[in-house]
Amino acid sequence: MSALRIGVCGNGTVGGGTIELLRSQAALLSARAGRELCLTRIGARRDRDDCAAEDVPVHRDLLEVARAQDVDVVVESIGGTTLAKEIVETALRSGKSVVTANKALIAEHGNELLALAEECGQSLLCEAAVAGGVPILKALRDGMAANSVTELSGIINGTGNFILTEMGAHQRPFDEVLAEAQALGYAEADPSFDVEGIDAAHKLSILAAMAFATPLNFSAVFCEGISGVTPADIQFADELGYRIKHLGIAKEHADCVELRVHPTLLPKDALLANVHGVLNAVRLRGHAAGETVYSGAGAGRLPTASAVVADLVDIARADGKPVHCLGVPVATLKPKPVLSMDAVCCAWYLRLQAQDRPGVMSQLASCLSAEGISIEALIQKPPKDAAATVPVVVLTNNAREDALRRAVTAIAALPAVTQTPHCIRIESLN
Repeated sequence: MSALRIGVCGNGTVGGGTIELLRSQAALLSARAGRELCLTRIGARRDRDDCAAEDVPVHRDLLEVARAQDVDVVVESIGGTTLAKEIVETALRSGKSVVTANKALIAEHGNELLALAEECGQSLLCEAAVAGGVPILKALRDGMAANSVTELSGIINGTGNFILTEMGAHQRPFDEVLAEAQALGYAEADPSFDVEGIDAAHKLSILAAMAFATPLNFSAVFCEGISGVTPADIQFADELGYRIKHLGIAKEHADCVELRVHPTLLPKDALLANVHGVLNAVRLRGHAAGETVYSGAGAGRLPTASAVVADLVDIARADGKPVHCLGVPVATLKPKPVLSMDAVCCAWYLRLQAQDRPGVMSQLASCLSAEGISIEALIQKPPKDAAATVPVVVLTNNAREDALRRAVTAIAALPAVTQTPHCIRIESLN
């Protein structure tokens, strides 16, 4: 077969890593793909010494790469959803397949872009958009092809995992660890996409669409960040046999799906509870394979580039036949309503401050009991020095979220309670 001719748009972290792998692994890639993977064009808005390309034309207008006649596949690695979208659309309409690492682009515009790819008879693949070097989309599309996947959960943002890991290991406050994450380059100057769950929600919407064969539905993902988690929460969770992780969770029911990102208490022996630092991990449950877990580097130059090049190999092997990003044609995707968070059921962790006097615990239990919620475990610390209030932590049984919220409102109104309860969901992942 003739060489697969590749144009890379963007020569930053991901684009530069892709160029490096295409060059350093050229012989191996040719053997595995069955044809040469040849870099023919680079689109770069600024020069970078680490991917100088004396032998390849470099274009300041990235759309020139998307239109070039000596390019079969365009790698979009500039990020954002404006110019990136234009590059992808231009490439597809010019008869080229596209590989992207852009989770925001796919999560927010993927339905129309995937439909355009099929209309043009091209592939649009995005392995690098979720969990970096962890081949989770390939596992869903190929390795789990015989399975009905009913549930997935994952640590899919390394910044948040680093922050919670450091807070737990050293009892440090959120703001202090966030500043360290920014200094180390793990978090952006504006860290809201990472710590508020938006980045994870982008990735979860892609995972859920592939797992459940439904259209992408990023706008319906519930997002809750980790800025409200304190070292005290992590310590109490540890005493009760749990760790706190920022999870993306998707579940398929008979007539709906759950899509949610939030801090979660996990039993210490759960596999995801033992994924630390900047690592990512995704757990799948298939009806035939059972539970499988995939873990590794969720970001970084070469791990992410590894995923980009894996998509290029898939396209090279397909030899002109489209590869369906979500595993099936867009027309076969079946929309499903997203379960309201009010109807989501899980166990709960509640932390509050209350006056140290008789009867308070029975009042708290009555507020929960009135909503059909029972207490599974309780911690009440003795008062320090002459403090008038004490921290109280309660673990509940499974409860609908709307019932729990009503109970929390009642608890907060008790005269002896001096702090609105802080609530974190609990998942057993059984």
